[in-house]
Amino acid sequence: MDPHDYTWIFAVGIIASICDAFGIGANDVANSFASSISSGSLTLAQACIIAVFTEFLGALLLGSSTSETIKGGILSVERFAEQPELLMLGMLCALIGSAVWVLSASRYGIPVSTTHSIVGAIVGVGIAAFGGGAIQWGYSGVAKIITSWFVSPVIAGIVTSIIYLPTRFLILESPNSLERGIVAIPLYFFITSVIGVFYIIYKGAPGSGASEMPVGVIVGISFGVATGVTAFAWGFFVKWLRRRIIGKEDLRWYHIPLVHFIKHRPMPSPTETSAVGSTDAEASRELETGTHPEIEEKAVVSTKHCEDSSNDNSAAESPEKENSKSQRLAHIWEMFKYYALRGVRKDVRNIGNAKLRSVHDAAKKFDDDTEYLFSFLQVITACLASFSHGSNDVANAAGPISAIYDTWKNARVDESGSLPVPTWVLAMAGAGIDLGLVMYGYHVMRRLGNGVTYLSPSRGFAAELGASLTVLTASQVGLPVSTTHCITGAITAIGLCNGNFRALNWKVLAWCSLSWILTLPIAGLTAGLLFAFGSNAPNNFIRG
Repeated sequence: MDPHDYTWIFAVGIIASICDAFGIGANDVANSFASSISSGSLTLAQACIIAVFTEFLGALLLGSSTSETIKGGILSVERFAEQPELLMLGMLCALIGSAVWVLSASRYGIPVSTTHSIVGAIVGVGIAAFGGGAIQWGYSGVAKIITSWFVSPVIAGIVTSIIYLPTRFLILESPNSLERGIVAIPLYFFITSVIGVFYIIYKGAPGSGASEMPVGVIVGISFGVATGVTAFAWGFFVKWLRRRIIGKEDLRWYHIPLVHFIKHRPMPSPTETSAVGSTDAEASRELETGTHPEIEEKAVVSTKHCEDSSNDNSAAESPEKENSKSQRLAHIWEMFKYYALRGVRKDVRNIGNAKLRSVHDAAKKFDDDTEYLFSFLQVITACLASFSHGSNDVANAAGPISAIYDTWKNARVDESGSLPVPTWVLAMAGAGIDLGLVMYGYHVMRRLGNGVTYLSPSRGFAAELGASLTVLTASQVGLPVSTTHCITGAITAIGLCNGNFRALNWKVLAWCSLSWILTLPIAGLTAGLLFAFGSNAPNNFIRG
């Protein structure tokens, strides 16, 4: 093989990598934000806006500058040394196999591990290329992944229960729950900040070198940041909460730093807000139906105008032609906006879903004002988890295409087992993740959040914090964990904390468990068959 041979593999690999990144956004990122949206702490549009920045910046700024040539080390890269082109073909088939499975699962709202998908695809390639003996089947390889199916959700569920149950019995079920919650909220900010900062530095910033700091330094930084956040929460946020919730003042979130200097702001009278009532109702209908009447009406009018213009055989003056052209462009633009933003106009909360009414009714409800206190904490945990996710899981899409690019460029296999990840690859993968969430993430959000059990801000906060803490702790002590499995286990534990088995949608959980088991064989079979066809094809067809 010579440098720049098999350019077609590199070109198709870029497309497959974007598709895989799209699937990561539609599945992994979507299940990270599912609890925040289901609890009402964030709208779908707000979550997408936040994730677009946190995921992309996490991938671009903190994404690892190096990546494993073969994810998980389950297949020795040295086996491809004599035929580098086979490594290129294998990574291409792995990307396609992973993308096909993740996108298919996302279509039906089933959360799967994208890491396990790419690993399973590589297992399939390895078996097709060198036989089953080439795969690391022991605990250092495939067995560790199988173990994570059980370890991840169980540990996350236990940690989440430890966080949620004291909150429930000491605050939510107290007669003066609101006052207790306001007093305790700075403590929750402290705990959340310590865990979040430690999580980002110790695990979520592979490209910054911060993870090489001594643990004592990381702990010191975490506690220092958390102390500052807690002081701000005590001095400003608590005051803002008392004025907004107890005093019923018309304060916005951006008033928090200025709360001591803002005069009394009474809520608008009903007559002042009635003018926007119809607009709110229309927006609610759009959210529930996933449609946008205004855009559809414009599109219909524009289409009709275009048809009328095309049927008019009479001579038209130049201004009329220009007007017809502008109408066509307007029609194209409106339709583009409709389909591009269609994914953020879906109702994913499932609050009024008749099929889930019995599940939601089995969960105990608490004071709305007290629950509101935890909305801000939940937004913070969701942002931290998303930022860390972008820096870590971007390697699932960036690693294989980096291997293809390095082999295509140098015509050799880097036997060190790691290779550089170009900045353009991180940016491309980050953009693909964002597009996947915005355009296709609503499927998983709709299924995983309130589709499993009733989620409120306090429940969602406990689930997100429990999942993040589990991923951080377990991965550092060598236990196999998956972010997807952890958040699913955390939400399941929240449902069990209601003390009623009917508070959980066991059918959805069964489908989730089955999908975890099917991830390895389906992704592996798809990638393995593609590799077998490609590697055994006539040489003139393969060589580009």
